[in-house]
Amino acid sequence: MTDYVDGYCERVAPGLWGEPLNSLSNLAFLLAAVLVWRLAAGDRVGRLLAGLIGLVFLAGTAFHLLATRWAAVADSVSILVFVLAYVVLFVREHWSRRWAWVAAPAFLALTAGTALLGGGLYLAALIGFGVFAAVLAFRRDALWTHFAVAGALFALSLSLRALDRDVCDYVPAGTHFLWHLLNGVVLYLVSRALLRHRP
Repeated sequence: MTDYVDGYCERVAPGLWGEPLNSLSNLAFLLAAVLVWRLAAGDRVGRLLAGLIGLVFLAGTAFHLLATRWAAVADSVSILVFVLAYVVLFVREHWSRRWAWVAAPAFLALTAGTALLGGGLYLAALIGFGVFAAVLAFRRDALWTHFAVAGALFALSLSLRALDRDVCDYVPAGTHFLWHLLNGVVLYLVSRALLRHRP
């Protein structure tokens, strides 16, 4: 688990400062966490979301500073924990408390299915944005636009993440840092949408 990981254009050698842009751009998650915490105004769900975004910041920063296998796992797990918690909270707030806990295994099944079909681990999240936006639009809830915008930003960030290794010859720093910046905005938008729906 301590194996060295070199998966991005920006990193060319081991060392804490081997990915300065990838490391610093994780601050977008810290900013999102602080903003969500302030929006929460004591609401426990808001504080939970802010804490989970903070966890994404810590794990992602550790990964891009240390570039080890265990840090990569921590990075992925922190994102998955946020997504699963959010799916459960969304279903609880917008559909049914009784069925909320079914949402997490259902999302995991969707993720496994899209991954097996070659869609990668993040296609399920992109589908989720579309479903959430459609559900709210059907209910004439103005917050559907939050998910439409967040979904568009996530699609762009996902494309930039995929392009990182392909543009190394032209953009030595790569494009992965843009994935962080855009997803900081995405996590803020979806958290804000959930908090605005709560009393």
